[in-house]
Amino acid sequence: MTEVFISTLKQTMMITAFVLFMMVVIEYINVQSRNLWAEKLQKSPFLQIIIAALLGITPGCMGAFTVVSLYTHRMMGLAGLVAVMIATSGDEAFVMLSLFPGRALLLNGIMLAIAIVAGWVVHLFEHKKPADEIHGFEVHEEDICRCFDKTIVFPQLKRITFERSLLIISTFLFTLMIVIGILGPHEWNWKKFTFLLGALFLLFVFITVPNHFLKEHLYNHILKKHLLRIFLWTWGAFLVLHFVESNLALTNLMENNQTVVLLIAVLMGIIPESGPHLFLVTLFSQNLLPFSILLANSIVQDGHGMLPLLAESRKDFVKVKVINLLVGLLVGYLLLVFNI
Repeated sequence: MTEVFISTLKQTMMITAFVLFMMVVIEYINVQSRNLWAEKLQKSPFLQIIIAALLGITPGCMGAFTVVSLYTHRMMGLAGLVAVMIATSGDEAFVMLSLFPGRALLLNGIMLAIAIVAGWVVHLFEHKKPADEIHGFEVHEEDICRCFDKTIVFPQLKRITFERSLLIISTFLFTLMIVIGILGPHEWNWKKFTFLLGALFLLFVFITVPNHFLKEHLYNHILKKHLLRIFLWTWGAFLVLHFVESNLALTNLMENNQTVVLLIAVLMGIIPESGPHLFLVTLFSQNLLPFSILLANSIVQDGHGMLPLLAESRKDFVKVKVINLLVGLLVGYLLLVFNI
């Protein structure tokens, strides 16, 4: 049991590190490109749907948050909102890219196509809301950040904060464990070099970014809100997976009742939370779950993307969830019939 405990812990640490790397890259880019294009969307419903779907397949919740913000500011309609929530799969996208990148990209491509089609159908039947209707909830855009300014690097390191110290030390220790072979492949292959370069990039970011960006975007947002939960859910999922694989009766039960599993997976998608869905991701990674069920769950679930909408309008929240649930059930069942 100890061997299983340690091996799953190491695997979870590698996945969490990969997720951290991708989250930091996306956050790094996101704060410097926000709101440069939003105003152009109002004139073209089809462009809204395309942009929303593309933002949706961006790993994490930032794409969904952006579209919710545009929706609350009347820069995007319900069709765009449906499209982004179908296309997005929240933080689970990072884990899927880590566990099975090829199939994860295929999944994203299929969800992109479904999101565009579903969004356009919703647009054809969408009831336009009055332009002067005011929402109480408002998402404030982040300030543009100059993420690298060499004049502030050394002064910040001289007065180093707790958050910066924690991130730098943790990343340095992870880098050291990669180099000496405690984590990752023992031989120096492309995977080991990729993780090493990713860790060095994280060190560069944690050393050079301004204090505000590091504390609010990286520490408070990524580390405290996302990373710990991803680590615990992923580790738990691997431990449960070990139990499932070692229990032949449970494995047979899942294989012989896939319609029921599909219904459970779709209903799980209603949860506006990243984490529980990782059990389905890990089951699929070990070929214990068909592609159709993972796709159905990914269509319905959207990580934290719907939480701002829930705060804004419970009616719109329910409307989008019902639409996406029906789409997920339909697509999942059709593919399940064809044993996909």
